[in-house]
Amino acid sequence: MERRTPAFLSKKVVAPVCAVVALLAVWQGACSLGLVPNFMLPSPVQVVSALVADFPLLLSHMWTTLSEAALGLVIGVAVGFVFAVLMDKFETFYLAFDPLLTVSQTVPTVAIAPLLVLWFGYGLMPKVLLVVLTTFFPVTVALASGFRSVDPDQVDLLRTMNATEWQIFRYAKLPAAMEQFFSGLRISATYAIVGAVIAEWLGGNSGLGVYMTRVRKSFSYDRMFAVIIIISALSLALMRGVDVLERLCMPWKRAERNDQQ
Repeated sequence: MERRTPAFLSKKVVAPVCAVVALLAVWQGACSLGLVPNFMLPSPVQVVSALVADFPLLLSHMWTTLSEAALGLVIGVAVGFVFAVLMDKFETFYLAFDPLLTVSQTVPTVAIAPLLVLWFGYGLMPKVLLVVLTTFFPVTVALASGFRSVDPDQVDLLRTMNATEWQIFRYAKLPAAMEQFFSGLRISATYAIVGAVIAEWLGGNSGLGVYMTRVRKSFSYDRMFAVIIIISALSLALMRGVDVLERLCMPWKRAERNDQQ
């Protein structure tokens, strides 16, 4: 029987780990040798020390950001799903809103955030709305494209069997769009954290964005890098959660990967 290489020894794990270790070594060496002023770029050791020292405070801010991002992501995905269904169902709706969706992505998120704060204040609503706006587009475009990628012969076959529009959507269009949907959801998950942090920059009492603003004003760059690590970890965790959800919703994909190995 052919023995498989353990997962932790595979190239997909070893290669990025080696790259990160090499980058950290170069970073630490540059700081230790004084090639970069310490006040501009703290060493990895200093960043880790700041992360450990402020971890309880970072944890409280993290839950605020995570709750805003999760709520906005759920709403953004729900609205995006409805829009994608309408764009697939009604050609006029698709022609009317497809250009608007594309144009909306040319507006920077940083430019939208101050307007939301002016209109809705410094509470939860502007932060969630910004997350909704940033996560809505990837899901909508991915789903709309997925619905249109269904095999026409499959749809014709279902219609010859007197299938209803709902049955065609459920058994043909929705499965065909699942892979693209999760690709869009993976992007939206990372946008959700970034959108929440950007909204918190402009005001609030708690959140990683508020923490970043405070440490920036005190020139504590080691703490600034520490919060960046937390934000990256949250984004990676959400992406990992999407991967798990994809495997649960698309078990046939796992079977296909096993057959290819």
